Amino acid sequence: MTYHVQINVMPLKDLLDPQGKAVMGGLVNLGIKSVNDIRIGKHITLEIEAESAEAAKQIAETTATKLLANPVMEFFEIEVVG
Repeated sequence: MTYHVQINVMPLKDLLDPQGKAVMGGLVNLGIKSVNDIRIGKHITLEIEAESAEAAKQIAETTATKLLANPVMEFFEIEVVG
């Protein structure tokens, strides 16, 4: 069965997010001052052939751990959507 899996990779909350700070500066320059914080990460969608949703999630977790996220600087969340 084919499962669609979404992985969100974000910088750790304790680390500086230079992309987020740059966008925040751009918003201030546009006169938008109501946004308090911005964190920019990656959204990855996978189509995985697996026997079960749990097996698909395990494949996605291995993929994220070994390739998509740097555990020193980032964390990830996985969602199997169908």
